[in-house]
Amino acid sequence: MANFINVILPIPLERHFTYGVSPEEAKLLTTGMRVAVPFGRSKIYTGLVESVHTMPPEVYEAKEIHEVLDDSPTVKPIQLEHWRWIADYYMCTLGEVMRSALPSAFLLESETLVLRNPDFDADELSLKDDEFLIFEALQHQSILKVQEVSAIIDRKNTLPVLQRLLEKKVIRLKEEVYEQYKPKLVRYVKLAQGYTSNDKLEELLNSLTRAPKQSQVVLALFQLVGNSKKPITVTDLELAGNSSKAVIKSLVEKGILEEYFVQKDRVNYESDEELSAIKSLNEHQQIALDKILQNFENEKVTLLKGITSSGKTEVYVKLMESCLNEGKQVLYLLPEIALTTQLITRLEDYFGGKIAVYHSKYNVQERVEVWNNVASEKSKAQIVIGARSAMLLPFNNLGLIIIDEEHESSFKQFDPAPRYHARDAAIVLGHFHKANVLLGSATPSIESFHNAQTGKYGYAEINRRYGNVLLPDMELVDIKEAHRKRRMKGHFSERLLEEITETLSEGEQVILFQNRRGYAPILECLTCGHTPQCPNCDVSLTYHQYRKQLRCHYCGHHTAIPESCQACGSLELDTKGFGTEQIELEVKELFPEAKVARMDLDTTRGKHAYEKIITAFEQEETDILIGTQMITKGLDFRNVSLVGVMNADALLNFPDYRTHERSFQLLTQVAGRAGRTKKRGKVIIQTYNPYHQILKQVSTGDYNGMYAEQHYDREQYKYPPVNRIIKITFKHKNYNVLNEAADWFCNALKNNFGGNVLGPEYPSVARIRNQYLKHLLIKMDKKESIVQTKRNIKRIEKSFNAVSLYRSVRVIYNVDHI
Repeated sequence: MANFINVILPIPLERHFTYGVSPEEAKLLTTGMRVAVPFGRSKIYTGLVESVHTMPPEVYEAKEIHEVLDDSPTVKPIQLEHWRWIADYYMCTLGEVMRSALPSAFLLESETLVLRNPDFDADELSLKDDEFLIFEALQHQSILKVQEVSAIIDRKNTLPVLQRLLEKKVIRLKEEVYEQYKPKLVRYVKLAQGYTSNDKLEELLNSLTRAPKQSQVVLALFQLVGNSKKPITVTDLELAGNSSKAVIKSLVEKGILEEYFVQKDRVNYESDEELSAIKSLNEHQQIALDKILQNFENEKVTLLKGITSSGKTEVYVKLMESCLNEGKQVLYLLPEIALTTQLITRLEDYFGGKIAVYHSKYNVQERVEVWNNVASEKSKAQIVIGARSAMLLPFNNLGLIIIDEEHESSFKQFDPAPRYHARDAAIVLGHFHKANVLLGSATPSIESFHNAQTGKYGYAEINRRYGNVLLPDMELVDIKEAHRKRRMKGHFSERLLEEITETLSEGEQVILFQNRRGYAPILECLTCGHTPQCPNCDVSLTYHQYRKQLRCHYCGHHTAIPESCQACGSLELDTKGFGTEQIELEVKELFPEAKVARMDLDTTRGKHAYEKIITAFEQEETDILIGTQMITKGLDFRNVSLVGVMNADALLNFPDYRTHERSFQLLTQVAGRAGRTKKRGKVIIQTYNPYHQILKQVSTGDYNGMYAEQHYDREQYKYPPVNRIIKITFKHKNYNVLNEAADWFCNALKNNFGGNVLGPEYPSVARIRNQYLKHLLIKMDKKESIVQTKRNIKRIEKSFNAVSLYRSVRVIYNVDHI
């Protein structure tokens, strides 16, 4: 009987594919193992075995697999079940979830190899110049890679040339699958067996009298072995013996030294110092912890609302400790990579080398190592800290999931698919593993707080700062009035300058928050009003003075700063608005003695950039830190006593139903960075509208007032948490085709859902990377079946794709859009 396997491929197609396997392979293969399979004309993909069976496909003849890549499953069955939930709920394919979850090193790529055809014996003169160059290269080398062919003929697109050579039967093509992951091997050395006794060693040193450098290396090795029982690396020996690799190599060749290799992880969190005892909790933390444990016993997801600096992390540490004592794994999710830097240091003190970190700044090799350590439940991966992608790791024995700063929109994946929300997907993951789930925030999202109020989630709170430190004193400064009275210096009010001067004179630190990077968002001609626009997007170019560039923050297009207006030729150009770069320059002029640092997307591109900026500020090497919302989340700086918000209105006037909620969260969070130890902090919020309701609520810390107001508005206009929403985006390069397609889809939806469909409407930036965008919004009552709704939408999409004109229009689903 023939054997077959169903395979998940990392491509955005709804269905799985069936391949033939031999009886031996069928016995070996199980769900979650990787296989290389041919797909299409010549491509080879890494597929994931979904099931092994004996049912041949009805529509097509099953191809044979290329090769088996694993001895044991790479993906666990429970993980696959979670992936299926993500694919179903967020309306994407299992292949897209697979591509997002697996480190790219596991998705082996096929590479086309160009081989000489031994049967070709036609006239070489019939070949064109570029064809002959490839033919000649194959005379000296039996195989060429496509990129080598590209270098030989000095052209990026080699396909037309290779096609001509194939037609003339000069070459053959072959697909080769190659592994991307290479383990890190560390070279160690030791004295060869024959020289370990004192007599033999003395004899050896006498024989090396004419080779002083080699003698020096042997003595250095002997000394290192005496001082430490650890194995000696080649690098250590090189330094100790003040020598070179060549000298060590010659000793190895003579058989005096033996070298051996040990596989090591690229990232290790191991502290040489003794572990600190876990701090005992104060009464407020203890009450919260007892409440959390009580909810966990009732198998409830629990929300911990603790004001900024109330010591939520210490509560998490207690929960982690009891989870590790049960021999289970902990997942700690954070919205920003910047937060992992501080947290690792704190947790290392308590848990030593039991910590693994996983986020996008890690390279492919490092991700594979963390994946393998988590899968095999190694002690160095008992606690996994990471951004949203860490939730997709292969946990075996998950006992606790902590989602810190759960309100953050960074937990939502926007592009590419799957467009999942890590908080919600992690709650489902906890359900699959029967693990406890804790959400923590000083300013919970309205959805989570609503779930806590209605009893769906458990609830605990801490209303006092650790050490009974008072919440910072908030002051709203009317910059409209300050401008009128000419009391502004650049973008600083007199009041903010006074406070900065006083703070610096007392040896304390300042944080300045402006949620826009670059120097200025607009460069404008004062004569004709022309503003340079991005050629690929419907947005003005942002002025970056440091790089002397105008940049698009959507597609990355950049151009040199023009000396004159491109429209009228005038030399009078000026900037409008301001970003972090401009604030940095102004601060340096106003406070030349102060050490200033900036933390935004431009300064944190490097792998260790976050760490350097945060560590320098923590160790008080920097006096003033200027940043975007990166600096607002959960960072703990002991010596910051002043926070300045440069312009609160930029947050408040945004066309989105969550604007007021987000403004409250962001301003409360950034204010929480001030005065976290003994002295009460100060927060200055500059605004043109000091009487705005949200600013009043922020200054009085009235979360409940904000929640009640926002919840009422959302009830009136049918937005979450009262309703569910699905946002559908249409994307196409042709403006007219997009309009027609979006209208067709919208009418079909309105026939199904009536007045609960809003749109189609162009967003504020209607063209990105030369693709036009149009949005539709579907509002669903919580009582309606979301499964049935999605089924209806998918049915409409099938009819939509049947229209040949609309087939090229891309339809993107964003479930629970935020």
